[in-house]
Amino acid sequence: MKIAVASGKGGTGKTIIATNLAWLAAQKGHSVAYVDCDVEEPNGHLFLKPHIEVTRSIGQLHPVVDDQKCIHCGLCGEICQYSAIVCVGQRVLVYPELCHACGGCTLVCRSGAIKEVLRETGKLEAGTAGPIHFIHGVLNIGEAMSTPLIRQVKSEPMGEELRIIDCPPGTSCPVIESVRGADKVLLVTEPTPFGLNDLTLAVEMVKAMELPLAVILNRAGIGDRKVQAYCRDADIEILAEIPDDRRVAEAYSKGILACEAVPEFRRRLEELLFRLCGSEKTAFPNATLEAAR
Repeated sequence: MKIAVASGKGGTGKTIIATNLAWLAAQKGHSVAYVDCDVEEPNGHLFLKPHIEVTRSIGQLHPVVDDQKCIHCGLCGEICQYSAIVCVGQRVLVYPELCHACGGCTLVCRSGAIKEVLRETGKLEAGTAGPIHFIHGVLNIGEAMSTPLIRQVKSEPMGEELRIIDCPPGTSCPVIESVRGADKVLLVTEPTPFGLNDLTLAVEMVKAMELPLAVILNRAGIGDRKVQAYCRDADIEILAEIPDDRRVAEAYSKGILACEAVPEFRRRLEELLFRLCGSEKTAFPNATLEAAR
């Protein structure tokens, strides 16, 4: 089972939910993998503290032009939808950061002047955090596109029973790539006007992808009940309401899992895990009533 933990905006507590849910599921005896797809700023490792066993460079192909062979026909620039290669007079300009590695320019080049070379865009790191399989990607500073790295991170085989995918915030291409193929998308939000606004955008995105979704309301009690009203009217299930608790913020600031520091938070996450187990019994044969207490 693949559970994607996402949010319409940053700062809602998405990583807190993802890391603690992975840790708690492992404590209950499930085979768990935590996959941090927020490759521009991964921080799940600060809480799970994994032992990194594998580090691998990830790259992307981009065109290189041989000026001696180029006949300046301009076909490469015409086919590129991202202006990554442009023919200007007797010069061909290449912008590797804009290239999507589609290979179109090499196919239309009549003179064979274009070849593709690999350029490193980031790295993939994998290891273990106790019983948890851990993997994340780290995008190189200055890179414009994170989706190819996210795709590589998600495709890494682990053979786990449960995969928790910690997604980037927002509703842009990196988020879409992160939630793609998930069995369940958990949208973490907060009871504020900004939280509600960005939740509606995230819901529209997930529904357009035809993926099952549910909401987790974090810091419940700090605002109003408009998020609950929206979910009720939209027929969206709220799987958990987690009260605002300063101790959770203190644990977060110290890099400590909230489940270990705050018993009430752990009970809420146990209820959430049990509800997820109950909705997918074949994926969680070890679910017990203990998780509901």
